[in-house]
Amino acid sequence: MFSRTSSTSPCAAPLSQRASSPPPSSPCRRSPQCPASIALTPIIMKCFERLIMRNIKTQLPSSLDPLQFAYRPNRSTDDAITTTLHLSLTHLEKKDTYVRMLFIDFSSAFNTIIPQNLIRKLSSLGLNTPLCNWILDFLTGRPQSVRFGGSTSSSITLSTGAPQGSVLSPLLFTLLTHDCAAKHSSNSFIKFADDTTVLGLITKGDESAYREEVQRLTDWCTVNNLHLNVDKTKEMVVDFRRAQHTHSPLNIDGSSVEIVKSTKFLGVHLADNLTWTLNTSCTAKKAQQRLYFLRKLRKARLPPPILTLFYRGTIESILSSCITAWFGTCTVSDRKTLQRIVRTAERIIGVSLPSITDIYTTRSIRKATSIVNDPTHPSHELFSLLPSGRRYRSIRSSTTRFCNSFYPQAIRLLNCRD
Repeated sequence: MFSRTSSTSPCAAPLSQRASSPPPSSPCRRSPQCPASIALTPIIMKCFERLIMRNIKTQLPSSLDPLQFAYRPNRSTDDAITTTLHLSLTHLEKKDTYVRMLFIDFSSAFNTIIPQNLIRKLSSLGLNTPLCNWILDFLTGRPQSVRFGGSTSSSITLSTGAPQGSVLSPLLFTLLTHDCAAKHSSNSFIKFADDTTVLGLITKGDESAYREEVQRLTDWCTVNNLHLNVDKTKEMVVDFRRAQHTHSPLNIDGSSVEIVKSTKFLGVHLADNLTWTLNTSCTAKKAQQRLYFLRKLRKARLPPPILTLFYRGTIESILSSCITAWFGTCTVSDRKTLQRIVRTAERIIGVSLPSITDIYTTRSIRKATSIVNDPTHPSHELFSLLPSGRRYRSIRSSTTRFCNSFYPQAIRLLNCRD
């Protein structure tokens, strides 16, 4: 009834490789001339996929994989980042502790899905047989061709992977990885679709549980036909102990994982000292580039309402991206850097604009309220009412960086509002 024929737009060279499980690293992805492959499916098929996705979600348990923050209501990258930071900062409040963060990179994650393995997991989650059969039929025997410029290759039939660009594929991948969870209480797997972070809370230098967890993850990937790209996988160590310590790198499949001072984590630049100067400078640079276009529109004599709309969509959106996760622990200098951009935009447009602090306060209250109203949120238990029932219990902290982080700040904002 519905056509499942899809076409992609990478270079035509790896077409033959896509007929089977792709290699750990695709040569097409490494070439700047070759864009990532995206499946183009008919509009009517996308509409039908949305109906199937809605049906799948109604059959899934609400407690499924609480640390998967993608494609779920009331979840975002902000939640994944704030959860990672809160677990880390809580642990670092204790003596002789440090944190290791492993940022996993999968090679062509969506392309390596084995449909039969996925269907077995969907059945174990309680999805009915007709729905599982439809998904299996959707993923197997799929005709696909490659279009590059004005040329189109001959069609081949694929029975491995999920087409990137389709509506269902991201959800199916998260369901495939739902059983990939930490076994030891000192470790956590923070996931956002195929972005996986292994968080190891180390006490007194004992890394055995953390290293065993990484080995279990490696074994799990082998069983589920996922390939870890060790070259792009990075590790960061957060250690505030006074005595200097040397941290030995992890070894995955015979290769050492690089330990870095900073990395980009779900859109924000995270440093091993948990400061946000690098993130602020990158954000400010990107926002300043957009001010050029705002000036051009002003010269074209566009009215202030249109200029304000442009500012909010292209500049404010950059300044406030994941702001609840990082703004609270920014330095005064970092805040002034961002506020100067807002003041510049005010002079260009000629109207008053919300300050960065006001945006942070508003979004923090909104985010905290949504968590309080969502019992399935992994951070819901942090918002506990006092016996009076009118104020929330404060989170104790002994360091400024923890005191100014999102959850302690959000509780204070809720109490002040009430």
